[in-house]
Amino acid sequence: MCSPARPVSGVNMAAVDVIVDNLVTLWRIPAARQNFPLIFVLISVVGSLLKELEVVPQTYFSSSGNALNVYFVKVSWGWTLLLLTPFLLLSNSAFSRSVSFLSRRLLSLLVATAVWYACTQTFFFIEEVTGSCYETGTKEVLIKELSSKASCRRAGFQWHGHDISGHSFILAYSALFIVEETAPMASLRTAGLSALPRMVLNLLYVALNLIVIVWVWMFACTSVYFHHTSHKLLGTLCGLVAWYLTYRVWYLKPLSPGLPPQRHPKEQKQNA
Repeated sequence: MCSPARPVSGVNMAAVDVIVDNLVTLWRIPAARQNFPLIFVLISVVGSLLKELEVVPQTYFSSSGNALNVYFVKVSWGWTLLLLTPFLLLSNSAFSRSVSFLSRRLLSLLVATAVWYACTQTFFFIEEVTGSCYETGTKEVLIKELSSKASCRRAGFQWHGHDISGHSFILAYSALFIVEETAPMASLRTAGLSALPRMVLNLLYVALNLIVIVWVWMFACTSVYFHHTSHKLLGTLCGLVAWYLTYRVWYLKPLSPGLPPQRHPKEQKQNA
């Protein structure tokens, strides 16, 4: 006799469990976490060099109208918050349901959003004050009458200033932010979560890792196809510095949101 067929949903969730276990194993490798920030520096330098040498052929991703850029990168911070907020709430409540604890963890989202907003607005300001309006991209004919980027663009001309790469900044910063805040998943694999919360948490974790892959890929495309070298390197540096000052300096101090919990209380008792 044939054994009863296993429900499709059960098979699918088992596959998700395997994916989650593999991802958790990957991010628990010290070298993977320690060297992840350096990957952005390497990609930015190598990608910029390839762009200057013009050895990479034009592809679908060399157009700013590609789907990943239009529907993901241009609203990258929205995607990051959309997926990370429920993950943060669900994962951290498995450690403690204290209002003060959860509030401090949610504060990390506000801090990151403030960093994103402050940096991007600063980039816009720098481009505005260092730029001028030109008739074409060749910068041959200067339009002195138009002294702001908005008026220049409205008139159909091109504004050229020190355009720090916002893409390089936000993609690097978002990826590092996600990796930091999903670290508790390593401990939650052994936590006694009920079926539904575990399923939701697993799906969010996989989705967040997919977003990290998209961010790294689009960061590489930005490095190879767009912006000047100095603009990309400066944008990347801003993202790395913002991550370092929060997660490697400020969050280690008492008056801060603190780092994401790394070990579940059950693990602490077992290792006591």
